[in-house]
Amino acid sequence: MSKANTILYLDGVSVSFDGFRAINNLSLVLDKGEMRAIIGPNGAGKTTMMDIVTGKTRPDAGEVYFDGNVDLTRHDEADIAMLGIGRKFQKPTVFENHCVEDNLLLSLKGPRSILPALFSRRSTAENKRIDDIFDIIRLGHRRGDLAASLSHGQKQWLEIGMLLAQDPKLLLVDEPVAGMTDAETEETARLLKQIAETHSVIVVEHDMHFVRELGVKVTCLHEGSVLSEGSLDFVSADERVVEVYLGR
Repeated sequence: MSKANTILYLDGVSVSFDGFRAINNLSLVLDKGEMRAIIGPNGAGKTTMMDIVTGKTRPDAGEVYFDGNVDLTRHDEADIAMLGIGRKFQKPTVFENHCVEDNLLLSLKGPRSILPALFSRRSTAENKRIDDIFDIIRLGHRRGDLAASLSHGQKQWLEIGMLLAQDPKLLLVDEPVAGMTDAETEETARLLKQIAETHSVIVVEHDMHFVRELGVKVTCLHEGSVLSEGSLDFVSADERVVEVYLGR
């Protein structure tokens, strides 16, 4: 298969820890501009797969390519972040003692340390970028509030905004709606769909209602490899998926 129009291309990827195969001959292809949901039981390899893509873990075998021709196995975590892969972990990590807008400013792409970022005059382009992100993350009315005062769901949105400020080509988002209210969950689905209009996105999630809201192709992992792939209806109807994951 050609890597040309792919944003992420994994082929025959395996990695073991102390004799345990966390990823086992995994092949996964994400097209440019695609949003994909990844599901599967605990221990299926979802986190390890993201660790491999972001350079935290090196595979023992297989190919991992980004944006067509970049061999990610030759780069470290810092390089990979600069290349345009952003990752949001499950627990939001925002600068609680800074206001919401400053959280975004501190994340804007480019070399910056805290003092210049907060006190230098911002360019028109930076101002527009911040405004655009506020439109997406639904927090324009909270710009001047301390990040600590946000609800759990709003902190998740702020962190997604901080990721967008780094201008990644590919976003990896880990269980974004864990602990959210139903209303926040629905809003997060809309928010991610908006981001997916201009970015490639991988969402790892357990909440099947939320995955249905996303309305995207689903990959179910089990024991480190792909068990089933297709629409949510197709994957949900797969007997093997029901047995290892949905039936519980």
